[in-house]
Order: sequence, then C-alpha cells, then structure tokens
Amino acid sequence: MGGSSLAPEVIARTLGKPLTVLDTTDPHQVGAALRDRLDRTVVVVASKSGSTVETDSHRRAYWQAFLDAGLTEAEAGRHFVIVTDPGSPLEATAAEMGAHVVLADPEVGGRYSALTAFGLVPSALAGVAVADLLDEADEFAGSLAGDTDNPGLALGAALGTAATVGRDKVALISDGTGIEGLGDWIEQLVAESTGKSGIGILPVVVEAPESPGATGDDILTVTTGGACPPGTVPGGGVRPHLAVNGPLGAQFLVWEYATAIAGRVLGIDPFDQPNVTESKDNTNRLLAAGLPTETPAFTEGAVEVYGGTGGTLAAVLRGLVDNVDGDGYLAVMAYLDRFGDATAADVRPLLTAASGRPVTFGWGPRFLHSTGQYHKGGPQVGAYLQITGAVTDDLPVPGKPYSFGTLQAAQAAGDREALAGRDRPLVRLHLTDRAAGVAQLLDTVRNLRD
Repeated sequence: MGGSSLAPEVIARTLGKPLTVLDTTDPHQVGAALRDRLDRTVVVVASKSGSTVETDSHRRAYWQAFLDAGLTEAEAGRHFVIVTDPGSPLEATAAEMGAHVVLADPEVGGRYSALTAFGLVPSALAGVAVADLLDEADEFAGSLAGDTDNPGLALGAALGTAATVGRDKVALISDGTGIEGLGDWIEQLVAESTGKSGIGILPVVVEAPESPGATGDDILTVTTGGACPPGTVPGGGVRPHLAVNGPLGAQFLVWEYATAIAGRVLGIDPFDQPNVTESKDNTNRLLAAGLPTETPAFTEGAVEVYGGTGGTLAAVLRGLVDNVDGDGYLAVMAYLDRFGDATAADVRPLLTAASGRPVTFGWGPRFLHSTGQYHKGGPQVGAYLQITGAVTDDLPVPGKPYSFGTLQAAQAAGDREALAGRDRPLVRLHLTDRAAGVAQLLDTVRNLRD
C-alpha cells in the first residue's frame, strides 16, 4: 500500500513489464487478481510495519488460494517473497510460511522508498533492469550535493515558497514522454509529507495540460517527463509553470529530495504522518464492534444519497460544490474497483469544471496512505465526496471474522468518521448498481454546468 506499491507500479508501467499491484480491499478487484494465472504468480508482500491490514489480508487470500489449488504449504511458500523491515511481525510470518524474505532499510520511510527494496524487488521480479534505474539516480545524485545549481533544492524551494504565498495546490501533469503514473507517486509523497499542522501542499493529478484544474490562481502547474520546455504548458501557455525533466530514476530522487526541502520551507517534519492512524483506528473499532446502520436521505436511480442538502442528486452535488471554500478543494474518494469501475475517475474533471476549484480523485483505501493524511492534517478547507458500491461477489479474509467487503466498508466508514469530526462538508453516494450508478453520477455532474 502507499509508498510500498506506487513506485513499482510506475516502474513497471513505464517500462512495459507485467506487474499487478493489489492496493485495494475491494472484493471484485481482489477476486479478479486471485483468478489471474495463479499457477504463474509470484506474490510480493510488501509492508514496512508488517502489520498493514490490507497487505495482511491479501497475503491470507493468496495463501488460501494456493492451498485450494492443491499446493502443499511448502509449495505455496515458494510463491511468496516478503519485503519488510527487520523485526517486523511479517518477518516472523514469512519464516512460518517458508517464504523468501528481503529486509529493507528501516531508516527509509515508505513514501521515500522507491529506490530501496520496496520499489526494486517487485520491479526486478517483473523483469525490469533495476540497475539502469539506479544508474540514472546515481548519475543525477551528484547535482544534489551543492548549494547552487541544485535542481532538488530549486524544486523544493519553489514548491514550499509557492505554498507560503497562496499557491498551495500543485497540478501534476505528465508531458506525454512515457513515464506512466508518476503523478500518483508524487501525489502520495508530497501530500503525506507536507499535509500536517494545518498547512501543506495539495497535489492534484490532472489528466492532460488542457484539462480542467491544470491552472488557477492558487495552483502551481508542474509537468513531469522530458519534453515540455519550462514556462509553457501545451495548450495553455500559462505561468507559473515548472517542468521537471529527466529519466525515471532521477525523477524519484529529485522529488524525494525536493519534498524534504519543501517541508523545511513550510516548517513541518516531512518524515512523519501524525494523522494516518486515525482512520485505521476507526476501522479496527468498527470491525470489532460492527458497522453502523445508516439510512439514506433518499435514493435516486442506482444511487443512495447520504448527507448533504437537497432532495435530488443534482441538488446535493450542487450544494457540495457550492460549499467549497474560495481557497478550498473537493476530494472524491472512491471505494470501488479501480479497473472494473475505472470510468468513475472521469468525475474529477467534470467536478472541476462545475466548481472552478481543484478536485482530487483517489481510490479507497489506497488514498488513505497518501492524500488521507492531508485531508486530516492539512488546511481544513476541503469538501468531500465519498463513493461506495454494492458488493455482488464478496470474499472471506481467511483466518479473520470478516470479509473483504466488510473490511472495505469499515475503512470507508472509519474515514467518514474522521472527516465528520472536522466539521467539513461530506456527502456519501452508495451505488446499488455500480455500472449504472457511475453512469448516472457522470450524467448528473455534466449537467451541473448547465
């Protein structure tokens, strides 16, 4: 989850290698992964703490799947590689499983771990020549040693200074040079590192330079890749604009360095995450005590509406959009299947166009390990739209008294509790039919502009 999964996903996607990143508790997505070429699957279980509930649940599900396929425990163990910190509970579990263990550097935080075992082991197993990535980073590292002509220092100072003068949102845009998904990795690095003590930098992953939200009075526009000259965004010609150009290994290093510098400028510790455990604690309590019984304010088509004001879906969404502060943002948090329900992400640019404000989109529970820290610890100017969906094919979590569907619902409810305690606008939409509900939501948001 979080930093343990996003870096290898960027690496594999960019270099065209087959790697399935399972960073969800959605039973539809988990089930699809379990059915995908199980006999040819090596499972990399990556967790610094060794106690991450999502990772532990995935490990249990795959272990049971191998046993159900007729493998002995010894044979099943050979399908697992464990990446964790020394002394973690997962290290002991790995020994019991007979799995191969790679111990990571415990001094490196998860979101800064792209070029450690957490980023490199899954990538290498997928067929990536990770030595090339390290060579790219090593070749670039010398430029970070000086006080002048230091691109990491310059980027970090620009990010931090922009935030102190009102440009505290960063639009992250790929310039189309083939580094796939880097914005998602930068998002979790910057948001979790800086969003605390009531301040922070909000990264917003934007689909294209011409998409809504690429520019704005409180937005610093940043392109990543290697083709876009500084000062100009294709299709926009906007300023201020930063172009962070370079190969993937160098990108990882410069952003980690710059994020630490930005934290220094903001006067916060970029290496802690004081609010991340809040939603986790709520989730654990709900799993133990049972999920709350909730009644929708109303149901419209395939959408149950909880919270907000108004008697129609359009009215509730209009009210939520209108409640976004002048310096605020709207966060969409979708506890869905990010492949099977992928079109849900299309709501981000539509809501941006309707609101005129920055809109983030995160898949739950993945975002809890990135922007989730910012939501709770950063500036309290957010409005929140949570989307959940009906589960038609639930899966048990082996050895636990709950299913993946129950775990996912508890995570969503736990995060709602954490946000509600901050007295910020919050609406939950539950899709009784996922495909129909997503289509209905998109149609409704399109019409908000009319």
